[in-house]
Amino acid sequence: MTCGHCAGSVTEEVSKLTGVTNVAVDVPTGRLTITSTTAIALDDVRNAITEAGYELAPR
Repeated sequence: MTCGHCAGSVTEEVSKLTGVTNVAVDVPTGRLTITSTTAIALDDVRNAITEAGYELAPR
């Protein structure tokens, strides 16, 4: 992600996941922090990021 628009797109899609209460994106690093009331499957996060038009980078 290179800008606020990118971060907003990812935030919007990830926020739709069940239990998500907060999403924070650090644009310079691309780090995504999710706060949730339930466990969230990595595949669900990956799918949300893909829906936003981006890819989840490997750790």
